[in-house]
Amino acid sequence: MKNIVAFIRPSKEDAVRQALHEMPGVTGATFSDVRGFGRGRGHDQSASSRDEALVGTLRKVRIDLMVPDKHADSIALGIAVAARTGNRGDGKVYILSAEKALRISTGETGAIAV
Repeated sequence: MKNIVAFIRPSKEDAVRQALHEMPGVTGATFSDVRGFGRGRGHDQSASSRDEALVGTLRKVRIDLMVPDKHADSIALGIAVAARTGNRGDGKVYILSAEKALRISTGETGAIAV
């Protein structure tokens, strides 16, 4: 199993959600509103982000999902394609190893618990 963590622009959330619904191996995802900074430190020239540059953070959407090993690369690529604008600050996608999973309601473990 792999844990995919992505940080994307809020304006791309709907496109990424739609793409995830169409991808094999995706059984669910969690979306969270977060704030942060990267190499650009929030220095974007758009009017909506000028205030953000003052405090050094930008709004992003964090996406977390657990997927089978065989689908991890294609899902990460699908997220990147759906989230891409071609501009700085489009985000990042990380693929991490997940050792175990446990479904609380049934006690199932491993890949079936995802």
